Amino acid sequence: MGWFGRRKKKNNGTLDRAPDNGDQRHLVEFIKSRTGVEAYIEPKTTVTETTVMLIAHDGEWTRRRVDGPSGAFALGRKHDIPVYEVAKTGYPQRKRDYDQRRKLERQRRS
Repeated sequence: MGWFGRRKKKNNGTLDRAPDNGDQRHLVEFIKSRTGVEAYIEPKTTVTETTVMLIAHDGEWTRRRVDGPSGAFALGRKHDIPVYEVAKTGYPQRKRDYDQRRKLERQRRS
């Protein structure tokens, strides 16, 4: 079709891949290795599947695909962490503070 051909959507309705066991393992490891972790569900878009952002007490975060909002809520129940819908609550200030600290660290190293 050429360089500018349209990318076809996969069967799941997005251009993204489905969540897999590696995503789940990463999320569980993050939860187990940090304190004060909260989960924030990010809705499915035309480009990405539903994701969950885990944010630790110090603002450190990670994001991975999950099997829909029900998958995120199940993860929260299983590991006894609170789960929020980011569209309703937004991200906590500690996440923005963490990102700002990281940005300043990178600038200092340059």
